[in-house]
Amino acid sequence: MRAPSLSLRARLDKKAHDLGFDLCRVTIPDALGDEAGQRLQAWLAAGYAGDMGWMAQTFERRSQPKNLWPQARTIIMLGVNYGPEGDALAGLRQPETGNISVYARARDYHDVIKGRLKMLGQWLVAQAQAEQAPGGMEIKVFIDTAPVMEKPLAAAAGLGWQGRHTNLVSREMGSWLFLGSIFTTLTLAADAPETDHCGTCHACLDVCPTGAFPAPYQLDARRCISYLTIEHPGHIAEEFRASIGNRIYGCDDCLAVCPWNKFAQRGREAKLSAPPDWQAPSLRALLALDDAGFRHQFAGSPVKRIGHTRFLRNVLIAAGNSGQPDLCAPVSKHLRHASPLVRKMAVWALRQLASLPYCYAMAAQYLPYENDAEVVAEWKALGDDRV
Repeated sequence: MRAPSLSLRARLDKKAHDLGFDLCRVTIPDALGDEAGQRLQAWLAAGYAGDMGWMAQTFERRSQPKNLWPQARTIIMLGVNYGPEGDALAGLRQPETGNISVYARARDYHDVIKGRLKMLGQWLVAQAQAEQAPGGMEIKVFIDTAPVMEKPLAAAAGLGWQGRHTNLVSREMGSWLFLGSIFTTLTLAADAPETDHCGTCHACLDVCPTGAFPAPYQLDARRCISYLTIEHPGHIAEEFRASIGNRIYGCDDCLAVCPWNKFAQRGREAKLSAPPDWQAPSLRALLALDDAGFRHQFAGSPVKRIGHTRFLRNVLIAAGNSGQPDLCAPVSKHLRHASPLVRKMAVWALRQLASLPYCYAMAAQYLPYENDAEVVAEWKALGDDRV
């Protein structure tokens, strides 16, 4: 029989690394105590979750790992570095292109990492069986589609700490980490939690284009560009549109400016590397995509999950912020789109790009047939008796 505990743990770390995980730490289900659940409850009560109703619906299971799976004795937290090559914010200086968050410029990490979690879990079961673990063992694997508070658990396990922007920061990997977890009935010795190393730095708070941080360690998702461009299903309020710039899916600003990224390295997982046409796609090309073209262009990408209509809403905002009058024609084609979500943003983009005579001509052509109050109001914002 192999020696258990430490030797098993050493083999676990090696196997995790061999499967593509960059960090592997262990904690226990009770490590969060009541504090994480209380913070979550206060966050929900403040309305900061916006349209993400599932956060409240899954509160009980999310607030305590034991509520999700009472049999769990150990939680193995794993991190995969997805650090970009070069400046993550370089795309913001190319207004004629659409800027996609670094994590979404490659294959959907859920598909890549969940398979690796299952492989590691199955390996662990086999190891435990070989060592004749008392009572056998079971596992469950999770990656952020389940009601698991990965960031507090990762901090408790020692992967990093939750910075002032609420995201996990690692002394070894910086800000660019995907997190996954393996819950198991096996008992392993827990690692020490990580402490907060933000110090007096507030770069992440200062850089936020929309002021989404009401206080350090608090995020108002309703003002966050990642939430607005991905999770929010409705119209994006005008107060945020100019600040969104050319961000068509997500935002990396608060992650990218973290000083701890000086230790970050480029991610080593080839399947999480961005293909060229996902890095800086032209807005003109994106405006020309129909639903089938969108699905083909972003097959296998996280971008696909928001759907073509919401994606077009985002691209039209970017077009309006581009300062490129030659986009007026491709923008105008969406004035007849079936969805008012798209039509409203097409009107707004046109207002930013086109001359007033052109806008008045378009209003005369389309406004008489418009029956959506939101779109009508966008036309009326031209502020002229001819509209």
